Amino acid sequence: MRERPWMGLEISTHPVLDLFRTGYMATPSSDEEREIIDPVHPVRRLRAVVGGSRDRATDPAVALLERVARGDEQAFAELYDLIATGVHAVVVRVVRDPAMSEEVTQEVMVELWRLAPRYEPTKGSVAAWATTVAHRRAVDRVRSTQSSRDRDQRDVDRTPSAGHDEVAELVEDRLERERVTRALDRLTSTQRESIELAYFSGYTYREVAAVLDVPEGTVKTRIRDGLIRMRDELEVT
Repeated sequence: MRERPWMGLEISTHPVLDLFRTGYMATPSSDEEREIIDPVHPVRRLRAVVGGSRDRATDPAVALLERVARGDEQAFAELYDLIATGVHAVVVRVVRDPAMSEEVTQEVMVELWRLAPRYEPTKGSVAAWATTVAHRRAVDRVRSTQSSRDRDQRDVDRTPSAGHDEVAELVEDRLERERVTRALDRLTSTQRESIELAYFSGYTYREVAAVLDVPEGTVKTRIRDGLIRMRDELEVT
């Protein structure tokens, strides 16, 4: 108790009463309190402090994340509905690719589930924390994708190009034709005639039979026997 000589009364020096009289706490205030307490309107500023704390305490995302940290799957589903759109928006701005953005968003939400116990409300809101995680994950994906592309390109650059050698192709085609010609020469005249009409002139079996004036079955037999003999000749050469 302290004596007020001009009133002859003893008045309490309780810190709350001092706040109303002077606008300052009798005991040292925290940094936050010193910033918002106004000596002119102490009551109004005190309400601001209390109201701010109440807003943080009733933030639905904070409450949900606390439940998620305890393994509450229903809380995670509600948190997903609450913040997934914002997370996806951050990812899209970095990744650009729609399909990849969807994939990264899912990865972010899984990571939030895993990191939920580490969340500290004093370091920022749940939305800000989720945004930070989303941005980091999106940047990592872009870097990983680009790194993979660069690696593939380096592999291509190190691989000698075969090129397009027209001369080699011409030689190969000519040799192949010569092999086929030699194989045809080893056929009987009727076999060769039937095969040439069917495979080089584009006739059907029925048309070949008409041209050669033989039964269609005979044509099929000649062509079958001729192809078997050509196959054997080509395999040998």
